[in-house]
Amino acid sequence: MSSRSQARLGRSIALHLFLTPLALIWLFPLWMMVVFSTMPDNGIFSPGIELLPHDNFIDNVNNLQRDTNFVGAIGISVSVAVTYTFLSVLLTSMAGWALARYNFVGKGVVVAIILGTITLPYAVVLIPQFIMVARDFQLANTWVALIVPPLFNSLGVLFMRQAFSMMPGDLFDAARVEGVKEWRIFLFVALPLARPMLAALAIILFLASWNNYLWPLLINSQPGAMTAPVALGTLIGLTKVSWGGIMAGAVMLTVPMLVVFVLLQRHFIAGIAAGAIK
Repeated sequence: MSSRSQARLGRSIALHLFLTPLALIWLFPLWMMVVFSTMPDNGIFSPGIELLPHDNFIDNVNNLQRDTNFVGAIGISVSVAVTYTFLSVLLTSMAGWALARYNFVGKGVVVAIILGTITLPYAVVLIPQFIMVARDFQLANTWVALIVPPLFNSLGVLFMRQAFSMMPGDLFDAARVEGVKEWRIFLFVALPLARPMLAALAIILFLASWNNYLWPLLINSQPGAMTAPVALGTLIGLTKVSWGGIMAGAVMLTVPMLVVFVLLQRHFIAGIAAGAIK
């Protein structure tokens, strides 16, 4: 083995020795969540430290389903997240394409406004948005209220603008010379080239919708229209808190997302890197 290979191996071993404890520290709360989901409510606050799972997970899931219809809430969350992700990716892609490839009056102002919206705290627009959707449009307790208001994502627009700006303009000019319409250039030329960035953006938007709690809590008050995070929140009462059910529900919401991220992490990292480097 050459000296360069030995040095590379030594750096790799040192890096793993440094990162492994950090990974264990990050994974420990997740493991404790799994352990707590298998314990009864009175066992979670026992004086001893429990590091191994118990056998109460099925009972906690049954209690969770009985109290909240959690399976139905998960179905609502999946449907809302998938629909929101598809529409938001399409909308932000079209906006990013227009800002990257077309010149029009006020383009700089539009970009500045989009940048400015990123700096606004969500609490600033939350109450006006709720009044407009619930009182003016009468859309409370509907899927439209869950999906449409957060569709426009400023970060997604800027991300896709950067992605389309990196692509060679000569390719699109050649398509125009051949007589290809603009919408076909966007759908069949630009979007396939931006596939890694689209995958990364879709993962980010899906997770944002999946974990969204505050807006669904405000706009949907009926039990049959609650998303999964809001349904979990109903287990916290004034006199009783079903900790076992909350932990079981948290595991059911977290594990699928971890699996999706592990399976798609290559696309996610590639898309983030491709969209951030010009």
